[in-house]
Amino acid sequence: MKKFLIIVLVMASAWRVQAQNRKQIANFSLVPHYFNPALTGQDGSVLKSIYRNQWTGFENAPKTLFISAELDLADLTTWKDGNKPDQGSNQYLGAKNAVGLSLLRDTFGPYRQTQLFLNYSSRVRLSEKLSLRAGAAITYDATSLDQTKLAVDVTNDPKYQNLFANDNTRVTKVDVNVGVMLMAEDYYIGYALQDAAKGKLSSGGNYLEDAFPTNHVVQAGYRKGISDQFGLIVNGIYRYDSKLRETIEGQLKGVINNSFWAGVGYRQDLAYSFTGGMRFNQVRIGYTYETTSGKASRINGGSNEIVLIYNLMPVNYKGLGKKITLW
Repeated sequence: MKKFLIIVLVMASAWRVQAQNRKQIANFSLVPHYFNPALTGQDGSVLKSIYRNQWTGFENAPKTLFISAELDLADLTTWKDGNKPDQGSNQYLGAKNAVGLSLLRDTFGPYRQTQLFLNYSSRVRLSEKLSLRAGAAITYDATSLDQTKLAVDVTNDPKYQNLFANDNTRVTKVDVNVGVMLMAEDYYIGYALQDAAKGKLSSGGNYLEDAFPTNHVVQAGYRKGISDQFGLIVNGIYRYDSKLRETIEGQLKGVINNSFWAGVGYRQDLAYSFTGGMRFNQVRIGYTYETTSGKASRINGGSNEIVLIYNLMPVNYKGLGKKITLW
């Protein structure tokens, strides 16, 4: 099988060759609970999935699959009693109490990574228009290395010996994510820590030693109805850790009748993105194409991302005037 040197070149910078990876998701605003557990249940009881094929055309390029289930605990009573769902403040502020289970499967060259998240979030009303959300997640991470897929220019280079000499190529860890979020009907801003324990609860090979720094995540969004049919949504995310430093990403979307959206995005010095999608009753489907820029411009392949979302309860999104129900 053909192997390409770009795997090692990219890993050397992004993974320290002892491997570290910052997941890039263009539709970050549609899966906010991955970055901040406080936003679990923001959309109520819902199933979500994302498939991302990065750098199309490169063999062994990154591929990511993310699936999650979120449950608004109030819906348990609704289903049990056969009542109609509450379409009040929950539609804009999210569930009062929610749990979530997520799976992320990532492949990149010789690496295979599986992440599991068990989330919980709660909302407290601060005023008539403002709420505070807080959440936590227990995370499990398993990363394995296939040495047969490693291709290096100098096999006896000391900085690669830890990879080739290590018989235990599987690393597992348990960690914690925590976050808070201020949320109103038309805006939100929050802060989260990912891998708060810095991978100290880990076992397996030592080639990932010190490769799990705490990630600091800031998320914010604003939406405004321009007319009864059209509105604008702005979302942004800032991430920082001691290894990969900072990444800033933003996205601007236009929305028609809470049913159709199209937009553009930019990831600092890495990529531009173009997105669109539609909603039909309880189903949302979207597509995003990314083209590289800046530091990543030497990689000519684009990236494709598909999103599929299904709300377990009926959603009221028609005839709301200037109110926007999408993020």
